[in-house]
Amino acid sequence: MIPKNFSVFALPRVLLSAVLLVVWANSAAQQATESPSNPPLWEMGGLMLGVAQQAYPGANQHVNVALAAPYLIYRGEFFRIDRNSAGLRAIKTSSWELDLGFSGSFGGGSTAIKARQGMPSLGTLIEAGPRVKWTITDVSNWGHWRAELPIRAVLDLSDRAAHKGWSTEPKLVFDGQPIGGWRYSASVSAVVADRAFASTVYEVASVQATTGRAAYTAKSGLMATRLSATVSRPLTPDWTLFGVARLDTVSGAANESSPLVRKKTGSSIGVGLVYTWMRSERRASD
Repeated sequence: MIPKNFSVFALPRVLLSAVLLVVWANSAAQQATESPSNPPLWEMGGLMLGVAQQAYPGANQHVNVALAAPYLIYRGEFFRIDRNSAGLRAIKTSSWELDLGFSGSFGGGSTAIKARQGMPSLGTLIEAGPRVKWTITDVSNWGHWRAELPIRAVLDLSDRAAHKGWSTEPKLVFDGQPIGGWRYSASVSAVVADRAFASTVYEVASVQATTGRAAYTAKSGLMATRLSATVSRPLTPDWTLFGVARLDTVSGAANESSPLVRKKTGSSIGVGLVYTWMRSERRASD
């Protein structure tokens, strides 16, 4: 457990967002700079990123963030800091892998999100927990398929890392082979939340009800169906341009009827540059 007096919790929201940006940085930098085979054991550098993110699935407003952060990638046999994972990789075979995965979303104040005015703010959320990855097909001329199943605890960085519930996101991913210098990947997934996490996003207590926002009790289940894509292109040996895009829909979701759902389908997009300052001569083993 993270101690309550840890100094990061006293930082202003923009610095808490910077913590999450490091999560984005390692994910985006790995997507942008990884080689198809034999990548360096470690890399470090900096990343500049602009993000327009849907405030939450079903929101009709975005949270906009533009920040810069350092990044570090380490591809050890057991200890890893790379695309969406950090910590120990417990199991690795030719088809299966078990590691610690994470994701996150930037927070939005209740005054900025009109649907939530007068309600507690949605904080900067980090989701972390074990993840199983299954390589379904071998690498071909087009790419390869894999499946992922994470189980994640949801923590609010803006509230002393308070536990906000649990989520899972079964995902099918296609990693394509480079085309004309461009690298790309695409995925489809379903975000499922327990009642605690669903309540954080979609519940409206009776004291929060207004003439335009009825009281609502959130339910566990499907939160959103998601399509994601990432593209990148090296500009020089050290500079890489990348873009990420995501489409979320709450159609058919457990809390589709929440008064906080104002738009069934929404998008998020990010564009950035990665600068690799240093990389090891030693190559990773996989």
